[in-house]
Amino acid sequence: MQSEDLVPTSNRHRSPVIAVTGAAGGLGRAFLAHVASSADFRRVVAIDEQRGDVSDVTWRVIDVRDPLLANRLSDIDVLVHLSAEYALDADPAERRAYNLRAAQTVLTASAAARVRRVVVVTSAMVYGAAPDNPVPLPEDAPVTAEPDTGIVGDYLEIEALVRRSLRSHPGLEVTVVRPAAVVGPGIDTVVTRHFEAPRLLTVKGCDQYWQFCHIDDLVTALELAALGTVTGTVVVGCDGWLEQEKVEEISGLRRFELPAALTFGTAQRLHRLGITPAPATDLHYVVYPWVADGASLRAAGWKPAWTNEAALEQLLELREGKHAVVGRRLSGKEATITAAGATVAVIGTAAIVRRARRRRRL
Repeated sequence: MQSEDLVPTSNRHRSPVIAVTGAAGGLGRAFLAHVASSADFRRVVAIDEQRGDVSDVTWRVIDVRDPLLANRLSDIDVLVHLSAEYALDADPAERRAYNLRAAQTVLTASAAARVRRVVVVTSAMVYGAAPDNPVPLPEDAPVTAEPDTGIVGDYLEIEALVRRSLRSHPGLEVTVVRPAAVVGPGIDTVVTRHFEAPRLLTVKGCDQYWQFCHIDDLVTALELAALGTVTGTVVVGCDGWLEQEKVEEISGLRRFELPAALTFGTAQRLHRLGITPAPATDLHYVVYPWVADGASLRAAGWKPAWTNEAALEQLLELREGKHAVVGRRLSGKEATITAAGATVAVIGTAAIVRRARRRRRL
């Protein structure tokens, strides 16, 4: 571990100096550990509110929302912004305030410090999930996701910040990386919780197709974006997709099919009552397709190390001991009751709604 006064020297004069925000944990730590030993970077700077455990990097402890961040970026060539709050159970207003303030400060500070390139991660969810989506969606497909209070709304706002930043700071290059449904250790999303349910929710009359992105592949794709090998808007994910029947075969989970109106109506009522963490629109991403084609990375020669099948199998391994219904994580007694019912995945929530209404009337 190195301090500010012990910066490593190297004869790789033309290699860029890279900074990673959110470096102490999660995706930020995974990416930092990967590039710490890379010969493609002259020096690696880790930025977070607390010092992490990755060695052979320069740690700079600062909140990325601090306006003084620009002073800590004067020697940085490339910045990969991975400091974000995407916990499903976080307060939506607080989560969005953090994510937007962090992204805005990073972009402004990078421009002020003359950072050459910034890499920002959002999600392929911005394309929107719809029953009539082509499979796969082209990388330059229009963004059609609904700007709601959920995490997808955060991604849309961050991408809007990027567009404004490019207009305001034409000298700054910003690459937006949009991963498919991310899986791997420590990943907790509406998609991973979908596979914690006793059955897989589906919508009548709609075929679902699944595409995953293992965190290991996201890390290597981010490295190419940091090096400028790919630029602009970049999709990353496993090659191809899995049909619903194949997912059921691999998982051993049976489907639970309902009409769309009942599915989303129930989910929205549960969300309004504070029972489920995500708005009903987030449920679109587990019943409608949003497979995207990573043409830019493929053209650059990048290949994912993980297949959709292998990524799903690890997701299933990591879900052991966890139970969720419509994105709501269940505990102890609730999980036992839920597992006992064959059709509880959504219909069982009607009882929860009735109990919640009774409590409100008391």
